[in-house]
Amino acid sequence: MSTSAAAASWSPDGPDLLIHGDNLTVMAGLPDESMQLIYLDPPFNTGRTQRRTTVRSTRDPDGAHLGFSGTTYARTIEALSSYDDTFADYWGFLAPRLIEARRLLRDDGTLYVHLDWREAHYAKVALDALFGRECFLNELIWAYDYGAKARRRWPTKHDTILVYVKNPQTYYFDSSAVDREPYMAPGLVTAEKAARGKLPTDVWWHTIVATNGAEKTGYPTQKPLGVLRRIVQASSREGDWVLDPFAGSGTTAAAAHALGRRSISIDESADAIAIAALRLNGPFGGD
Repeated sequence: MSTSAAAASWSPDGPDLLIHGDNLTVMAGLPDESMQLIYLDPPFNTGRTQRRTTVRSTRDPDGAHLGFSGTTYARTIEALSSYDDTFADYWGFLAPRLIEARRLLRDDGTLYVHLDWREAHYAKVALDALFGRECFLNELIWAYDYGAKARRRWPTKHDTILVYVKNPQTYYFDSSAVDREPYMAPGLVTAEKAARGKLPTDVWWHTIVATNGAEKTGYPTQKPLGVLRRIVQASSREGDWVLDPFAGSGTTAAAAHALGRRSISIDESADAIAIAALRLNGPFGGD
């Protein structure tokens, strides 16, 4: 279906939607204050093409790689999917989507904006101006340890997630619904507390999606299900609507579905829609 038809087909009691199209167009077609939770994970403006690749090994008597029992292999690198992460005017691209996100939030709704060190500080200033500083709830740090180690600066091993609420007096937040995590020093608390675990703070230590894990889809920059699960648990209730305008591999939709929420997921990449549809394995609308 077209993006305009997809937006027009949404209703509070309707099915989840997975939409192939321009997210700004789709968002503009949705009614005011219709979303409880919006998770925005835009391109990070890295200045390069993001690719997810895999190495395939095949037996080859003339292969350059030696394996078990003297068997030789040839290796080929395959690009599974990619997208261009370079913008001449990044904020000209992102700002209208932030404006639409605020319009779509319910009075008790919450926006999560996931960026890294390149744009997070500019985003904080822009969101303060758009929402008002009183609507700033948290700066979440998602820390991980993976990838190249820089030698001439401290290695960058975290993303920033900025959290804003529509109304600081009425916003919904339920920390008791969030999965607990192990204490880093369990010997310093009672056995009962150690067994129960602790509530997460604003620093989230969570591994990236494992290369060979069951969760891996092959989509570049895929976010872990555990991170999105935590966001959905804290800032929405069962039956609430969750919007992800940059759906990618469909992690937000997967978390929302598992937790009994309803979702709209939008992406301009046909590859992303195909991956998300396979992952969700359910009756989603869209091209």
